[in-house]
Amino acid sequence: MAQTNNEIMSPTVSKILSGYDRDNLTIATVTSHTSLQIFDGARKEGLKSIGICIGKPPKFYDAFPLAKPDEYLVVDSYAEILDVAPELAAKNAIIIPTGSFVEYMGHEKFMDLELPTFGNRHVLEWESDRDKERHWLEGAGISMPGKIDDPKDINSPVMVKYHGAKGGRGFFVAKNKSEFYQRLDESQPYTIQEFIVGTRYYLHYFYSPLPTEGYSLSKGTLELMSMDRRVESNADEIFRLGSPRELEDAGVYPTFVVTGNIPLVARESLLPKIFELGEQVVESSLDLFGGMLGPFCLETVCTDELEFRIFEISARIVAGTNLYMSGSPYSDLIGPNFSTGRRISREIKKAVKYDKLEEVLS
Repeated sequence: MAQTNNEIMSPTVSKILSGYDRDNLTIATVTSHTSLQIFDGARKEGLKSIGICIGKPPKFYDAFPLAKPDEYLVVDSYAEILDVAPELAAKNAIIIPTGSFVEYMGHEKFMDLELPTFGNRHVLEWESDRDKERHWLEGAGISMPGKIDDPKDINSPVMVKYHGAKGGRGFFVAKNKSEFYQRLDESQPYTIQEFIVGTRYYLHYFYSPLPTEGYSLSKGTLELMSMDRRVESNADEIFRLGSPRELEDAGVYPTFVVTGNIPLVARESLLPKIFELGEQVVESSLDLFGGMLGPFCLETVCTDELEFRIFEISARIVAGTNLYMSGSPYSDLIGPNFSTGRRISREIKKAVKYDKLEEVLS
């Protein structure tokens, strides 16, 4: 039988949470990635916010007063966040994980952070390990790009990914075995997948165990908040320099570092498939580790046969949601002025109202 989220919360974090003033909770995250919409969403929902910053508060927050945290907590390094946990706990802080937060602090240190954290932090073990991620998704009945275990079997274009979230920096494409070995960093664990041709769709969902109305699952509901497509350097512009053969002869290869995001809306006939994908992944997560709570993103390619192939999952708020701080064509049909950052704060408030805060934290 799957664990519930409050069974996954450590005794130490549970004890810390028991001392919180639940009428005066504070949202806390690092000043990076999606923090602007997280702080803006907290303010719109009447919650206080703390920006955890390295070295000094970023000056650009002064330009966005509605998204500026109510206060800053300055540390010298991400590792030091562990040391200031008692100071955050004294302010009734709930940590919001983001890609920058988890990647720069490190998965293991983030797991050791003794503070109530929105969502089930154990999901990070499954998304950061490519093999566990594949076990999860394929076990959910998801169609993924084929995995190649032995580089000697490469006989067509492949995508090579290093473990962890690095904003696209850990990817490269190889068209054959020799190109693979030429570009491989053998010091890092990696996964080889077949390269799928199609349109990239990054689908932003929100799973809540609390509601009883909406797109219902075995427990709770699933929402589609928005979707985007990433702008990647230099892959999106490189072919202006010449044909693939000319680039290869010059030793120039595409890279996939994310520099921004583009809004996207799917044709309406694809929405049933999109919801089914999200449903499959959430239901499997409930069985595996007690549920993937809150925002998540399925990173997909839609082929010319209108089939989605999922090549990765991000089990947290993703930067593509920054496009929609005032709502998207989908979230507008759920509620007005409704970003994913605001959706997180609303979930916390709802959990407090119904005395179910432990169900959405770990």
